[in-house]
Amino acid sequence: MALWAAMLGFMLDAMDVLLYVFALQSIRAEFGLTNAQAGLVSSVTLVASAAGGIAAGVIADRLGRRRTLIYTILLYSLSSAGAATSQNLAQLLLWRGLIGLGLGGEWSAGSVLVAESWPPEHRGKAISFMQSGWALGYMLAAIVSALILPRFGWRVLFVVGILPALLTAFIRRKVSEPEVWSAERRKMTFLDLFRGPLGRRTLIATSLATSVLLGYWGLFTWLPGFLSAPVAEGGAGLSIVRTSGWMFAMQFGSLAGYISFGWLADWMGRRPAFLLYVLGAAALTPVYGAMPRLGGASAETALLALSPFVGFFGSGYFSLFGALLAELYPTAVRGAGQGFSYNFGRALSALAPFAVGALADRSGLGPSLALNSGFFLIGAALIFALPETRNVRLSEVRGG
Repeated sequence: MALWAAMLGFMLDAMDVLLYVFALQSIRAEFGLTNAQAGLVSSVTLVASAAGGIAAGVIADRLGRRRTLIYTILLYSLSSAGAATSQNLAQLLLWRGLIGLGLGGEWSAGSVLVAESWPPEHRGKAISFMQSGWALGYMLAAIVSALILPRFGWRVLFVVGILPALLTAFIRRKVSEPEVWSAERRKMTFLDLFRGPLGRRTLIATSLATSVLLGYWGLFTWLPGFLSAPVAEGGAGLSIVRTSGWMFAMQFGSLAGYISFGWLADWMGRRPAFLLYVLGAAALTPVYGAMPRLGGASAETALLALSPFVGFFGSGYFSLFGALLAELYPTAVRGAGQGFSYNFGRALSALAPFAVGALADRSGLGPSLALNSGFFLIGAALIFALPETRNVRLSEVRGG
């Protein structure tokens, strides 16, 4: 039940967040936004999600994982409906910021809930299934956007984002707190994350999350815009419906990447599995951005063929963090440690959509996507600075 709750919460979370990505060109046209301003909206969402994720981790250690999950789902779903009322850039930034708070908080509460509810030999697989909710949410956003956006516009599209609030009734009735959290009696504070051996773990884990989050958001924030932008602007020139179809294929790849990562990580270890994925992402990103240069039907065919592989390698490695970060921290500060390491990195990664957008204003979207390969390569180096945590029992993790 914990896994279902967290996965569905993350799926609907992704849908709410990514509705903006699919509506980006329509919103740009209505508000007269530049690429940099459109990227700024995504950046604000990421900064807010970092704050929400850090806060939710601390709250989950105090009030419980389940209760915190409920609060965060309500926040992002109600805020999505509020975003439909935006009349200018400032109002859009406000609502997308509130959605971001819920986004970060839902992952922090949900991932630690799943990690503590599953045995060590299957923890990686469970986290992978939870993480697969993002790909399902992306596909759901693509379907909803294709059905609603051309007919009714982006405001009606955002109103659909209130539906996840219904999930909270299921969580209240069916989900229990993990036994390892309920039995915890040690007293630790948020500041303990930055002292001694835990401090070193926090620094490296945060740097690792930052590197790949920079690469991910710099790439995936702009992929729908890249596919739908005119060829003259460095894009692929696809229609909204075709863009949704190409992104749908990419998210099938992402879904396979998320799930397969957990099996690989439980079998061969967290580090080698992660290395395989980020190196694949680094190699494919510049190739994908260069495909429109082929021109015509050849470019569309090449983009469609590569899309599942970009999704597989460019997303699947995120299944690492729910398991690895939980395995680095003791129960008393597990939510706080997991929430801070991942979400502080997310705050810094907010620079990526803005940077890619600003570069795209000068050289086109396709070439600017290649910037993200460097971030994936940094992550490949940093993973070796953390211990291998496969088969670690969470009740035995200490601060030393």
